[in-house]
Amino acid sequence: MGRSSKDKRDIYYRLAKEEGWRARSAFKLLQLDEEFSLFKGVRRAVDLCAAPGSWSQVLSRKLRGKREESEDVKIVAVDLQAMAPLPGVTQIQGDITKITTAQEIIRHFEGQPADLVVCDGAPDVTGLHDVDEYIQAQLLLAALNITTHVLKPGGTFVAKIFRGKDVTLLYSQLKVFFSGVTCAKPRSSRNSSIEAFVVCENYSPPEGYVPNMSNPLLDHCYDVDFNQLEGPNRIIVPFLACGDLSAFDSDRTYPLQVTMVTTHIQGSTPVGPKTFKIKDPVNESVHVL
Repeated sequence: MGRSSKDKRDIYYRLAKEEGWRARSAFKLLQLDEEFSLFKGVRRAVDLCAAPGSWSQVLSRKLRGKREESEDVKIVAVDLQAMAPLPGVTQIQGDITKITTAQEIIRHFEGQPADLVVCDGAPDVTGLHDVDEYIQAQLLLAALNITTHVLKPGGTFVAKIFRGKDVTLLYSQLKVFFSGVTCAKPRSSRNSSIEAFVVCENYSPPEGYVPNMSNPLLDHCYDVDFNQLEGPNRIIVPFLACGDLSAFDSDRTYPLQVTMVTTHIQGSTPVGPKTFKIKDPVNESVHVL
């Protein structure tokens, strides 16, 4: 086992660089897919708050594979920031709280709703957990709001959530629109982080519900007693750890891989294997300074 580390450049950071992912967060979506089979039968997908594009990369590789001509698969990435192009991904630089953004998504799908909507968006954290949890909850509800405009009945919605004392309120709000809601923690998500992901399956809005961007989903005048219940009367949000237990631990530091090279000169006795250690760019930069 490796030793504990606070270094941002952990094993998943290095694996992301090695495999060509734009960010280590790609492994979070991959591990969620391993547990919930998110991509099964998906032909139209939306990535909200997409920049820098690691989740869009996962969608592109998993849904399109190596077939560059797969026209039946459509992926739309939405963010306020522009990001580098990705094969098979249509980018919309827009605000997820605007109805025009939802209309633009549907237009790219030629009038058809999406099968899957994912959102890995998060605010710039302040370090004040109560404030961060509240802002993240508002971002999640904004993503849910636009999802009600673009997701087909029976579709799936995945979004980041900060687990706090009011997670029950968010869970109850999501249960209004989805029959199955699970709070999941991928193996690649650091244990020290309060982040998790809600996997909402089987979109089934209430009968007669009309999506409306002008009405916030979170009503501040909700029943306070609902969140103060204790014992068997309190709603327990299902929580699931995703990822194989034999996978890398994001809170550990692992030694760099060692490459074994065997050399042989013609007409001479074979030389045993030589070991070459890969240079550590972090330590090297320290020595240079």
